[in-house]
Amino acid sequence: MILGLGNDLIDIRRIEQTLERFGERFIARVFTPIEQAKSERRAERAASYAKRFAAKEACAKALGTGFRNNVYWRDLGVVNLPSGRPTMALTGGAAAQLESLVPPGMQARIDLTITDDFPLAAAVVIISAVPAPLP
Repeated sequence: MILGLGNDLIDIRRIEQTLERFGERFIARVFTPIEQAKSERRAERAASYAKRFAAKEACAKALGTGFRNNVYWRDLGVVNLPSGRPTMALTGGAAAQLESLVPPGMQARIDLTITDDFPLAAAVVIISAVPAPLP
């Protein structure tokens, strides 16, 4: 059962300008250490940050809150499963909001797709409830 859907599209040049203007202050405010490490290794650093920024926006929309009700940028982090598939790791207020959406006996699954084609980066997030494993 789909609990939430969100998408976002961003101009990579906007992130490039923000990185030039605010640098580490912007990065530390918005991105998790895992996201920072991954993006800093990329040749297309701004595009990597832009995809992650779009994923955060899309996830906040899928949660139904946007960035309010105790949902903050660093509560939403793009991570990769062992298979390489991207997903979102939620903490703090974002995790609490997610938990409030999931019916009893179910668990949340977050599907994420991210892409970029200069000058744009995009992300789509689908939050679903799937049966929880039996104890």
